[in-house]
Amino acid sequence: MTRAWLLVFFAALSWSAVNPKDTLTWFLEVFPALLAAALLWGTRRRFRFTPLAYSLILVHCVILMVGGHYTYAEVPLFDQLKDVFGWQRNNYDKLGHFAQGFVPAIAAREILIRNAVVASGNWRFFIVSSICLAISALYELIEWAVALASGEAASAFLGTQGDIWDTQSDMAFALAGAVIAQIALGRMHDRQIDNPINRG
Repeated sequence: MTRAWLLVFFAALSWSAVNPKDTLTWFLEVFPALLAAALLWGTRRRFRFTPLAYSLILVHCVILMVGGHYTYAEVPLFDQLKDVFGWQRNNYDKLGHFAQGFVPAIAAREILIRNAVVASGNWRFFIVSSICLAISALYELIEWAVALASGEAASAFLGTQGDIWDTQSDMAFALAGAVIAQIALGRMHDRQIDNPINRG
């Protein structure tokens, strides 16, 4: 984690925290970013990720902070895109769930490779995709638990926008993100992993 990484993270966090649409929703959406930053900071000496992984994690954190500030159903840019493309809903949450698969795929892939957990590339691809799908399913279960606990107050956090298949499509977007990340960035990621400078 570089100073630039921390600067961008805390600048985005500070912006996000100023007059959010709903304070509870802001906290629920931003908490995973805070948890990720704490874990990365705590493990930075024992396990230093590649620049690619750190960069993607930062992008995902910013996505969470923007969603927390506006709520996922009301991000202004995606309201404009809704009009341009004729969408029935604000699809910022789909970007968030795509990132929920795309980014953890690179982090999980790196952990598996550097710890020599599985040698076969095909099995690693399957395991990483499964991990990301499990993370997505866990997040949906957490959303469900929050909805049961807080009733109407959870509607902004759930962000279903009336879509009865929202949970299923969220997980599908996460799985697609995991698959695309491994296909698109696998070789670049391998080169960074093989570079001794990037090893923790």
